[in-house]
Amino acid sequence: MERNKMEMVENKSAAVIRELGKTWADFEGRLIRVPIVARALRGAIRLEDYRLLLHDHYQQVLDGSRWIACAVSSIGSEHLELRSRFLEHARTEHRDYEMLQRDFESVGGDVAVLRAGRQNIGSRALSAWMFQRAGAADPLDLLGAMFIIEGLGKHFAGIFARALQQHLDLGSHQVSFYRYHAEHDEDHVGELQEVLESGVLAIDGLAERILETARVTGRLYLLQLEELGNY
Repeated sequence: MERNKMEMVENKSAAVIRELGKTWADFEGRLIRVPIVARALRGAIRLEDYRLLLHDHYQQVLDGSRWIACAVSSIGSEHLELRSRFLEHARTEHRDYEMLQRDFESVGGDVAVLRAGRQNIGSRALSAWMFQRAGAADPLDLLGAMFIIEGLGKHFAGIFARALQQHLDLGSHQVSFYRYHAEHDEDHVGELQEVLESGVLAIDGLAERILETARVTGRLYLLQLEELGNY
């Protein structure tokens, strides 16, 4: 009986990971068609475009570790191991804004303007969604959001950084945020997969919520890129 239960959990984990892979593939297909990304990949991006991207990305990243910390406080004592993982993730991400600030300044951006900036329409929607989910009881479905966001680092940040360097003649220190995530997020994605294979998906309805949260997060992440400069 116990063996059958373990097999069912393993099968569910494999199915969820496959579905997340499909969600990522759909997200990536849409990502490369977003105007700023498409221009970067084909060599039509301008330095002012990159500054705008850094400016708006900074505003959203400021909220990143905050929603993870909020999620930590919403996870009950029966999930202490997952709470620890979320907390560690917040610790590794909470200084990301400093890299964006350095990159912005290195390409001629005014740090005072950066710090006084506002979130664009898409970033507001993304942050509102993330905080709404993080404030719910036991928001373990945020594993789906983290799969999308960490996947960007693992699968795309390196490609994007190289395109920026090539077409804008930038040094590696001027694309440090994207290079850092290209080098470190593969480990984070591996850790997420371990969590999904740990038996957590035995929680009733969690698999479906993880997949839904991944889809919504992906769409809103694209929206913030589509709405650059629209405050």
